[in-house]
Amino acid sequence: MVAVFFVISGYALSLKPLTLLSAHNFTGFSSTLSSLIFRRGMRLFLPPALSTLFIVVLVRLGCYSATDEFAHDFTYVRNVQETHYAALNTTSQQLGDWAVGVGGFIHVWDWEVFGGLTRMDVHLWTIPVEFRASMILFLVLIGTARVKRRVRWWLVGGVGMGYCFGSGRWEMMLFLWGMGLAEFDVYQGREQHKRSGLWGWTGLSLLGLFFMSQPDQGSETTPGWVVLTGMIPGWWVEEERYRYYQSLGAALFVLAVGRSKGWQGVFTWGPVQYLGRISYALYLMHGPVLHTFGYAVERFVWTRITGVETEGMYNLGFGLAALVIVPAVIWVSDVFWRGVDAPVVRFARWVEGVCSAREWGHRGAGWA
Repeated sequence: MVAVFFVISGYALSLKPLTLLSAHNFTGFSSTLSSLIFRRGMRLFLPPALSTLFIVVLVRLGCYSATDEFAHDFTYVRNVQETHYAALNTTSQQLGDWAVGVGGFIHVWDWEVFGGLTRMDVHLWTIPVEFRASMILFLVLIGTARVKRRVRWWLVGGVGMGYCFGSGRWEMMLFLWGMGLAEFDVYQGREQHKRSGLWGWTGLSLLGLFFMSQPDQGSETTPGWVVLTGMIPGWWVEEERYRYYQSLGAALFVLAVGRSKGWQGVFTWGPVQYLGRISYALYLMHGPVLHTFGYAVERFVWTRITGVETEGMYNLGFGLAALVIVPAVIWVSDVFWRGVDAPVVRFARWVEGVCSAREWGHRGAGWA
């Protein structure tokens, strides 16, 4: 769920700077923010650049062409049909198209969502959004660094979040909500709020999960959602009506999870922690794996085993195919994490170390 990741990003990026502010360590705060800003672009954009280069290789090998007909067949792909990247005449043209896509993907000039590399992997639309929201979050942290905590809460929670949500900028509201949760944890202590009642936080988390289940399409006629959909304010962005309750749900769910020992037991379980470590790789790899190996498996299961004549047969085939596809996605993601994602993190830190002035803060040092 994209909305949940935006809350988590706001929290994770804010926690250390806010902790340093709480300790009145302004030197550490400025150093930390400088590091985060310097490395953010490399952290977010280098892995997608390489994952889409992997897609180019798959396209040139014919892996995408092999599933092209299936990808556009409503008999099997009945929901939204994603862009299925097509082969160009030559490898040089394909690489040129990739290079142009990378340039368009690193886009900070407006809030355009689909562009650049999204024609190669539509799931990547969140990455430029994440980058822009991160930069605004850093600006908010810097701008409110020297104000009193209660003033920062009012500015960020009341003015900032209210303005963002009222403007339909749900992604920015979620980043600021994550910052607010981080501020609250720093102020109160992350262990203090665990004393609250189990059932209250569990109930709030279930409400959040329900809100996050708002259908992307057809909520106006979906049982349980007809009334709620009618309550969405008229000023909300028409094209993203489904994000209204999903955003509220993500905010409530992350709030509750951070205060529920039961949920924390789930998310600190070893296998879940592992999936968290490879989560960015999972996000980048699930598209190309699904469009090649995944579509081939689904086609085989639906045409050779279950059929698609009834909803039951269709859903059974989907479930059987998932038993093969999901482990494949995890395995490929693990390889990508070890070979690309983790090295990119180390590379960004290395570049920062090479470029940084060693005596930053001393007059005249490191500027030559």
